[in-house]
Amino acid sequence: MANNQMTSIEKNASWGLGAVFSLRMLGLFMALPILTTYGYTLDGANETLTGLAVGIYGITQAFFQIPFGLLSDRFGRKPLIISGLSIFTIGSIISAMTHSIWGIIFGRALQGAGAIAGTIMALLSDLLSEEHYTKVITFLGISFGITFSLAIVLGPIITQTLGLQELFWIIAILTIISIILILLIVPSPSKRILNRESSLVTSSIHHVISNVHLMKLNLSVFFLHALLMSSFLGVPKKFIKAGLSAGEHWPIYLFTMSIALAITAPLLIYSEKKRQMKKVFILAIGCILGAESIFWIIDYPIWPLIASLQIFFISFTLMEAILPSFISKQSPAGYKGTAMGVYTTSQCMGVATGGFVSGWILDHMGNNILFLFNMLIALSWFALSLNLSEPRYLITLRFHLKIKDCTQDPMQLQQFLQKQDGIFDAWILPQEESAYVKIDSKITNRNEIKKIISKLQSTKI
Repeated sequence: MANNQMTSIEKNASWGLGAVFSLRMLGLFMALPILTTYGYTLDGANETLTGLAVGIYGITQAFFQIPFGLLSDRFGRKPLIISGLSIFTIGSIISAMTHSIWGIIFGRALQGAGAIAGTIMALLSDLLSEEHYTKVITFLGISFGITFSLAIVLGPIITQTLGLQELFWIIAILTIISIILILLIVPSPSKRILNRESSLVTSSIHHVISNVHLMKLNLSVFFLHALLMSSFLGVPKKFIKAGLSAGEHWPIYLFTMSIALAITAPLLIYSEKKRQMKKVFILAIGCILGAESIFWIIDYPIWPLIASLQIFFISFTLMEAILPSFISKQSPAGYKGTAMGVYTTSQCMGVATGGFVSGWILDHMGNNILFLFNMLIALSWFALSLNLSEPRYLITLRFHLKIKDCTQDPMQLQQFLQKQDGIFDAWILPQEESAYVKIDSKITNRNEIKKIISKLQSTKI
């Protein structure tokens, strides 16, 4: 029987890199609700520049994430992660030392330029076995939702208690702690592994962007994060108009995000277990459209606005969990890493577009026009989603092949695997000593496929 226990190296890699990933996300998102309220007090600030400050990290993150991944293949994962965290730290320090909106814009741009998320995933792939890698990635997906919720609550509390500059100093300190974790806790891999389930492969990008199903999902995450940035610019103004000062917003964020996390988990389990992901997906978009409509119509009293924010956060949190799962299911075997790279780029461009365009609309047309614009985005997204295909509920597994010990043509092995019950796609890459197999977990599992591959490597078909 295989030993399913993690080694000490795998444990250190899992919690160390998980902590680094969460601390970086915490640093990015803590400033989000703050810049949309306290940002206007900075020298030279207006709605357009505040929107740019909110979203500019998306532009630099989208631009640098692929180069960081490619450089990590050449110079090593840990040096590139440390470099990215160092750039993030410098950006945080610049933001902490400035009283100008332009200083914040420059600092936030540097924060985004330290685009290490993909490199962290690649390092996890180097250090973890295939069995444990999937579990850790699932945990990171859950931790993302929790981290986002904490950031939205902690940012306003820290800023109200200590000040805006002090918030960025705390973010810088958290990033320095991340660097220490990389240096002292996270192991160095003995070799780098090309795992197409976690790494972006440039030669595969064309195949991904030409896939209609995947591009609909990329547009979805673009719309989702554009609406998030836009809502964070518009909602605080609604609250202030309804009589709440900026310092009174954080209890609302705490309450609504807590409820959202509690409701999201059972909805996500339902969509996966009952295989109703498309239905839940469309329902969530409809709820976002409804929330934006209420924000457009109502200025006060406060309770309908809070209810709308609650609906928005539930839908957003649910979509953040469903979309990566949707991408994984729709990606052909061996293309998930590239598909997620394109997905992340689309997400970052949504952040950037939502921040800047919404800031410009606020500056020139006002808050009600902003929410009308959001309604049109949500309505277009809803119409697009109606033609979305229900995903096949499949997972992709990667297996290491000892090609030199194989007694047959790897292509014969690939064709044989594709004919087995529960296997819907298989791709053998002899030069990478890898096999990618897409299965229905209700019909077969990793151990069964592993037995088939081991047997076939040493016998003739």
